[in-house]
Amino acid sequence: MNVQPGDQSSELVPEDVYGSWSPTPDPDGTRIAFISDRGGAPAIWIKDSQTGQAVNPGISLDRVLSISWSPDAVWLACLVAGAGSSRDEIWVVRPDGSGLRMISGGPGATAWLGAGSRHGWTPDGRLMVTESVGAVASAVLVSPLAGERTVIASGPLISLLDVAAGRALLRRGPRSYRTLAVCDLDGSHERPVDTSVTGERGGFADQGCLSPDGRYLYARSEADHDLAALVRVDLDLLSDATGTAGAAELLARREDAELQRVTLSPDGTTAVLLWNEFGGTNAVSLLDLVSLHEDEIGPLPRDVVDDCQLFAGGKSLMLTAEDWSDPRGAWTIDLTTGATLPLTSRADGELRGSRGSSYATVDTADLSRPVLRRFPGRDGLGLSGWLYRPDAPDSPGPWPTMVHLHGGPESQERPVYNSLFQSLVSEGIAVFAPNVRGSSGYGRTFETADDVGRRLGSIEDVAAAVEHLVTSGVCAPGRIGLMGRSYGGYLTLAGLTWFPDLFSVGIDVCGMADLETFYEHTEPWIATAAVSKYGHPVTDSAVLREFSPIHRIGRLTAPLLVVHGADDTNVPVEEAGQVVAALTEQGVPHRFLKFSGEGHDLLDTKNRVTFVRTAVDWACEHLGVDRSGL
Repeated sequence: MNVQPGDQSSELVPEDVYGSWSPTPDPDGTRIAFISDRGGAPAIWIKDSQTGQAVNPGISLDRVLSISWSPDAVWLACLVAGAGSSRDEIWVVRPDGSGLRMISGGPGATAWLGAGSRHGWTPDGRLMVTESVGAVASAVLVSPLAGERTVIASGPLISLLDVAAGRALLRRGPRSYRTLAVCDLDGSHERPVDTSVTGERGGFADQGCLSPDGRYLYARSEADHDLAALVRVDLDLLSDATGTAGAAELLARREDAELQRVTLSPDGTTAVLLWNEFGGTNAVSLLDLVSLHEDEIGPLPRDVVDDCQLFAGGKSLMLTAEDWSDPRGAWTIDLTTGATLPLTSRADGELRGSRGSSYATVDTADLSRPVLRRFPGRDGLGLSGWLYRPDAPDSPGPWPTMVHLHGGPESQERPVYNSLFQSLVSEGIAVFAPNVRGSSGYGRTFETADDVGRRLGSIEDVAAAVEHLVTSGVCAPGRIGLMGRSYGGYLTLAGLTWFPDLFSVGIDVCGMADLETFYEHTEPWIATAAVSKYGHPVTDSAVLREFSPIHRIGRLTAPLLVVHGADDTNVPVEEAGQVVAALTEQGVPHRFLKFSGEGHDLLDTKNRVTFVRTAVDWACEHLGVDRSGL
């Protein structure tokens, strides 16, 4: 799927537009539950597929992140962002609002649901839960009615992925270095699963699901290929404590894309394969698991999709879809006719601003269509990024430009709707969103290219992005800014301190300033999983210190907007406090925007509006944008 540049007028756009995601049909397909923040915070909505009406049933839960319907249609399982931290909770509720209660999470703990093909539910109606307290995680089955709990396994860096026919599928290991194992439901007879087809390279696998009879594992594997592929493992062939090489069979792979996710149909005969194509767009295919015939589904309603699942007896595909001109929305695709139907998105080319936005609507014709740019890193490594530019006739460029760095680093900048980007472009500021080394979507070698002592490579990629923008005429020296959130906030601080002469302004959103204090204050389960990316706080302390921007903060000269959630326990607010204190002492212009009641993500619409408005004002002021005509 190719995204081409287009025209963009000078109309201003809302600071935030609402979206919908995580669609889940009840077993007979008459009701579809989904999450939407159209009311000001992410909440549950239910749509009647017969009448077409969507209603908020009045369930007293907000900050809901995902939702799934139980196999008997009695319960909704909800992943909810906890208050006062960056921890998550699991709640259950009946569709009429009764029976609401939290079944996992709470003070000092975080929880998440297994994926599998039933989106967190076992065939007998229990929930597959992983909950972490401190650095120890437990894989648990929980009854939604009685709350009965069965602990399958406990330990560091463990996650429960799926359950079928008396078998549990577990994942173990730190970020980017995970492996799979199977065991019985009492935790006994655990065996690692080798997802290598050739047996020459054990490799890593981080996702998988079990066939309904529990015999086969379908895994997203990086064992034999740099780009993740689909393999099937016959679990009956695993006969010893170390796993058995040769039990894996390659089912699907592509040279131009990596497997992002696999989901099975309810009867286990079809696999839905979600492919991440280079650049960040998606393709979806259906693989017949008997004949191994694969058919690509198309056209997709939007370029970027997720949450794919078959329903209506395998005749329809439900998914979340989005692109640069449309925020997340729920859609269905009729697999017989190919027709696409929006369940929550608008079809009139107009987007609705969220409550509190300066503008109620935006016409999609007034938005900037991103174009994919490719450029070399300083060491020659191939890099790419999405350029959003103000292509109005009276603004031919070069433009003042903000470079935006995504989080993760195992995430990916993709051509999806971004209120901040579009708001900046509407003011005449170009935005370039690169995928530096460490990003996902480009294969295992690229994703691990910045691990531990190789961190400088990703920092230098930031400078390479600026050099590309200048030499290609997008921007001119002296009118370039740098911004990012989470790991992107860390990389923003690194770019501003390693290359202070390149940038005139910065915006750091919940970034790490000191990797050593990050380890001291973050959640224990985050620290334990992060050693593979940043280094161990004891054995790699010299590396952590070398790549911590706080130790170069005296080199930072660009006016800096620092943004953080007061309740962030992922990247604790102490990281922002260090930066603000240092800049105050040095006399560097700065502002600290701290949001009470918010964690690592801004979930309250009014706070997102405030953030975008403040960030745009800050960028315009320090990039010399003339706003006198407004």
